[in-house]
Amino acid sequence: MNYLSVENLTKSYGDRILFQDITFGIDQGQKVAFIAKNGTGKSTFLRILFGTEGYDSGNIVFRKDIKTGFLSQSPEYAEDKRISDVVFDAKSEQIQAVLDYELAAKSNDPEFLQRTLDRMDALDAWNYETRIKQILGELNIHDLDQKIGELSGGQLKRIALAQVLIEEPDFLILDEPTNHLDIEMIEWLENYLSKENITLLMVTHDRYFLERVCNEIIELDDKILYKYKGNYSYFLEKKQEREEIFEANVAKAKNLYRKELEWMRRMPKARGTKAKYREDAFYKTKEVAHQRKDNSKVSIEINMNRLGGKILELHHARKAYGDLQILEDFSYVFKKGERVGIVGKNGVGKTTFLNMLLGTEMLDGGKIVQGETVVFGYYTQKGMQLKDDKRVIETIKDIAEVIPLTKGKKLTAAQLLETFLFPKSMHYNLVEKLSGGEKRRLYLLTILMKNPNFLILDEPTNDLDIVTLNVLEDFLEDFPGCIIIVSRDRYFMDKLVDHLFIFEGEGKIKDYLGKYNDYRLEQKEKPQQAVVPEAKKEQPQIEDNRTKTKLSYKEKMEFEQLEKEIPMLEDKKEELQRALLENTSNHEELLRLTEELGELTNDLDQKTDRWLELSEFV
Repeated sequence: MNYLSVENLTKSYGDRILFQDITFGIDQGQKVAFIAKNGTGKSTFLRILFGTEGYDSGNIVFRKDIKTGFLSQSPEYAEDKRISDVVFDAKSEQIQAVLDYELAAKSNDPEFLQRTLDRMDALDAWNYETRIKQILGELNIHDLDQKIGELSGGQLKRIALAQVLIEEPDFLILDEPTNHLDIEMIEWLENYLSKENITLLMVTHDRYFLERVCNEIIELDDKILYKYKGNYSYFLEKKQEREEIFEANVAKAKNLYRKELEWMRRMPKARGTKAKYREDAFYKTKEVAHQRKDNSKVSIEINMNRLGGKILELHHARKAYGDLQILEDFSYVFKKGERVGIVGKNGVGKTTFLNMLLGTEMLDGGKIVQGETVVFGYYTQKGMQLKDDKRVIETIKDIAEVIPLTKGKKLTAAQLLETFLFPKSMHYNLVEKLSGGEKRRLYLLTILMKNPNFLILDEPTNDLDIVTLNVLEDFLEDFPGCIIIVSRDRYFMDKLVDHLFIFEGEGKIKDYLGKYNDYRLEQKEKPQQAVVPEAKKEQPQIEDNRTKTKLSYKEKMEFEQLEKEIPMLEDKKEELQRALLENTSNHEELLRLTEELGELTNDLDQKTDRWLELSEFV
């Protein structure tokens, strides 16, 4: 069933054409990613589809009976609104029933409560309530009375995401949905969008997210749209094949062009019909032969200041803000060429830690010793202060005209701009004309132009397109100095870092030798009972101070469900125990069964405890 048809869509700003004659369709159940370079109008494209921005020509047709939801890259709301006003701003009877029920549960009006219970039953809204609370809990949204004007940009993005998921539209259009989410939230959203029966079109730079969620990718490259029926791995494979075919066709055309050029020079100006046909073919061949595509990787041998024997050392470092412990007796000595990734939940002090390394935040105790040869390059979202009235190349030249390379070579400001996907045609554009991603890319170059030997990158991948990320990764892979990276981009981290500083909270930092993906797999394999109390505590709770004498309707439903589930789990447990006895010689199978039995036992214990708790009131 077709949900969206786009035919010959064209959009331009003055002389600048963003895209021209784009044609594609999206059917029910498809999960499609849109990939293009920064500045080619990805966000504009999504806004056009949702109807919040106009276009020059073409047709956009949505199926009439479907509901569409849109997540903007930078959502905006009235500052005097509360979070609840935004999150529940949907014309849905179920949402209104849930809101009334929440209100009635806090009141002392039995009649009001009964009316809301009856309405919840009539609309079958109990599952809806559970789903709402799950979404809010996973996105760490708890204080629904907080004013929008008090929130950060990251909090606003999570509020907007919660709103669009709670509305449960038939077709989701998402612009960078993983921006400002911590890694646990990203993995939850990844799971949610993969399993739910959702039709989806999104722009994202998160390549693991693309890999695990999308089943189709459309790419806009040099104003031509290419379609790939598969996930990100399939896209990379087929894109490489396409580029190899392109290069082969260009090489073939060049050979033919040389031969035909000789013929063109020999033939007289007055030509017959056959000769005229051959002449027309010559010009087509010439056009193909002169096509260019830069597929080269970034390899810049920087002649940076050499790092000495002492680089950066932390000795018994301590730092706290009131009750929030950031560091507690942390010691570490950085070595040459070290590449460290920093991960942890929001609010555990990752950015504060970086500021302490740079000397802009003071320790409470211990010391940090910096080597004399260390030159820091610090990329942080808050540090981007580009002047809108400057030209792109002037912004770079204000820092340095050239970067010194090895063997006496130099890289000019213009050459560095081209390396990081700023063609010559953009060098004299005003900074204010750049897209958000292009501005971040330019800011990154201002850091690199200072020729640092110790890079500290705080969320460098936000708003960068996949093409730029590949260029940045190529550059950093060849970077000879030390690197510290704070990033939610798991693919980026896995490609570049050797080990991780895991901020576990309460001042504890674990040094994990390995990639981020390895760490997350280990975490998932651990028994889950340790995290259950925290998850329960975080869920929004309905306050009811009255003495409990009987089960609510919802609890009765839960009790009945548990009575069905517990015997089934007990049977499954017996099956696994038998399987363990039968597979004593197969080590791998034995390990798998043991892990599965452990998880099932934990689940069974929790459900049995809950059944006993509810049975008190039956």
